[in-house]
Amino acid sequence: MKNIAGLSIKTEQSQLYILDQTQLPHQQSWLHCTEVNQMVTMIQQLQVRGAPAIGMAASLLLAYRAEQGDSREQLLQSAEVLRAARPTAVNLMNNLDAMAAAMLQQDYVGAAVACAEQLFAEDVQLCLQMAAHGAALVQPGERLLTHCNTGGLATAGVGTAFGVIRLAHQQGKQIQLWVDETRPLLQGGRLTAWECQQLGIPYQLICDNMAAMLMARGQVDRIFVGADRIAANGDFANKVGTYSLAVLAHYHRIPFYVVAPHTTVDPGCSDGSQIPIEQRPAAEVRGVSGSFGSVCWSPEQASVFNPAFDVTPAKLVTGWVLDSGVFERAAVAAGVLTRLR
Repeated sequence: MKNIAGLSIKTEQSQLYILDQTQLPHQQSWLHCTEVNQMVTMIQQLQVRGAPAIGMAASLLLAYRAEQGDSREQLLQSAEVLRAARPTAVNLMNNLDAMAAAMLQQDYVGAAVACAEQLFAEDVQLCLQMAAHGAALVQPGERLLTHCNTGGLATAGVGTAFGVIRLAHQQGKQIQLWVDETRPLLQGGRLTAWECQQLGIPYQLICDNMAAMLMARGQVDRIFVGADRIAANGDFANKVGTYSLAVLAHYHRIPFYVVAPHTTVDPGCSDGSQIPIEQRPAAEVRGVSGSFGSVCWSPEQASVFNPAFDVTPAKLVTGWVLDSGVFERAAVAAGVLTRLR
């Protein structure tokens, strides 16, 4: 494989390395990944996370395994194991479908490597296109709000929703950013805040339950969030808490945009009720853990409901910012998303 480098995934001398996002923002630790079960664990433990980045990591590992001499049958079986690692993120499924098709070619090793490298390069370009379309919506001096992490840590490129915010900042629009901490795993507080610090983007970190107060005070002008899967009718799954923001934005008449590449659209999924929602371990809600250690603040046997994602209905979305443009509700209702793939 060629040497490639993203913020959270890189290859050096045909070896694959993953930035352990559970250790951020205080430690930057790169993990050498060589085995399929190791990658499954990394995905499930959120050492690598973000729908595009998960797909990239899985694809690059298959390419690595191909170069290591795995047979075509072993690689196809590995793809199925990886497919089950996170059920909601459709980018993972799409990337593995592309890799499986490549591995059916006669030179399956060369085809697998070329496919993985092409998927990575494609995501970099898709991020740039989304950023351009979304940043055009942002007016100078606006106060933006985002949820979870959708930047370079979650993609191969500049990000989805955060890529929009990043470009608006680079364009000198003097934006201010509200960053939801994103309970229970604090991807906003740990990861988005870290990316803002790296890029010099003015931000303030808030608890998730503070967003309503800011909207009521007129201190939020526009909201950008990402997606892990977009259904054909425009409903979409994203990190849990996104639906709450959409309801609040609708009530306060604040523009609410979902930003994702066309690879996140699932035309075979008719609506949000068909999107599988991953249930996460109870320990994530009973307490918190990270590079700082672990704390349990609830009774140790507390019963827990911990969905990783929620589904936002299309009727609450102002626009879908994709790599091909910005689509309003009428276009999505007319079936434009089903023609993107």
